[in-house]
Amino acid sequence: MIKVALPNKGMLFEPTQELLKACGYSAAKPYKTLTSVDTKNGIEFFFLRPSDIPMYVGRGIIDAGITGIDFNAEACSPAVKVLDLPYGASRLCAAVPNDSKYASLDELKNIRIATSFPGIVSKFYKKNDMQLVVLEGAVEISVSLGVSDAIVDVVETGTTLKQAGLRILGEPLFRSNAALFCHPDKQDLAEVHTLIRRIEGKLVAQAYMMIEYDVSAEILSKACELTPGLDAPTVSKLHGKDWYAVKAMVKQGDANQIMDRLWDIGCRSILLYAIKSARI
Repeated sequence: MIKVALPNKGMLFEPTQELLKACGYSAAKPYKTLTSVDTKNGIEFFFLRPSDIPMYVGRGIIDAGITGIDFNAEACSPAVKVLDLPYGASRLCAAVPNDSKYASLDELKNIRIATSFPGIVSKFYKKNDMQLVVLEGAVEISVSLGVSDAIVDVVETGTTLKQAGLRILGEPLFRSNAALFCHPDKQDLAEVHTLIRRIEGKLVAQAYMMIEYDVSAEILSKACELTPGLDAPTVSKLHGKDWYAVKAMVKQGDANQIMDRLWDIGCRSILLYAIKSARI
């Protein structure tokens, strides 16, 4: 049985729960404890602070875990990223008071900066002797309280910064998203491979749809050009007529346009449906 760490709260919590449930895992967070055992799949889940997960996985105390790339970078963890996940996107940005004189990121390296990511900030500026005020949360209020002159914090919409009278300065120092990490020595475990394959299959299913249609022999080649599939479309001859049934995977964002074009060239009985999971 492997040990897998999951976020216990925050913006990564619900998407991670939904993803694992869709992959067939029983990973619901218990009401009073921090662990949950999925005996059917041979996994014990641990619900931990996202910022603590890189330490546990990096030391091999826990085999794998889902957390933000920024948390792993901040911890300088040796945990290996094995799979990017399509949620938890964020930017680590610098912000200064609206009426401040600062116009570039370079001007901030010699002033007081409040942040929860001192490691990333120091690495960005290539300085270990910066005037950093390290806070666990509510970083945006530090300027108005006179603790700092600027901040570097995670930004999603920027609404909180505006409410605090701050403006974003320059480009993000770091971009992040959720990812699956693994201890370097645990990547070959069978249960870890299964976890990766299931998540990959779900991500493919979210990105693609299946399309089926009937097409005459005259326009079969033209139709297949519109639906090449991942490798090639599946083509079967219909009984008693010179028509064929075609099945192929198409990108979800293009699916309806492809459906329209197939109809326009003469294809009929066109069906479009979601894919629950896949192994490619």
